[in-house]
Amino acid sequence: MVHRLYADENFPLQVVVALRQLGHEVLTVQDSGHAGQAVSDPAILTFASSQQRAVLTLNRRDFIRLHEQHPRHAGIIACTFDMDFIRQANRIHTAIVACDSLAGQIIRINQPA
Repeated sequence: MVHRLYADENFPLQVVVALRQLGHEVLTVQDSGHAGQAVSDPAILTFASSQQRAVLTLNRRDFIRLHEQHPRHAGIIACTFDMDFIRQANRIHTAIVACDSLAGQIIRINQPA
């Protein structure tokens, strides 16, 4: 299943490219014209949800807190940083293709030990 995703400003572009190659529709903050504007995390989540896109982020702590406060959203994929961008994209892909919908979910993608 292909998912619609929204990568926040600090999410690695190499992972975005790999996810696109895996068939996902990924919009970045840069693509949406919001780069360099210091858009708040709640605004990122609101925008992504308005576009029916799950947020891709490395900002785990803040987005997990946002999920707890506002569980009605299009999804959050909270990742740890992994320099192996292809491996990270594959872990994200594997986790999300198993889901019919990401709405209201928080999916944690951790770097392998």
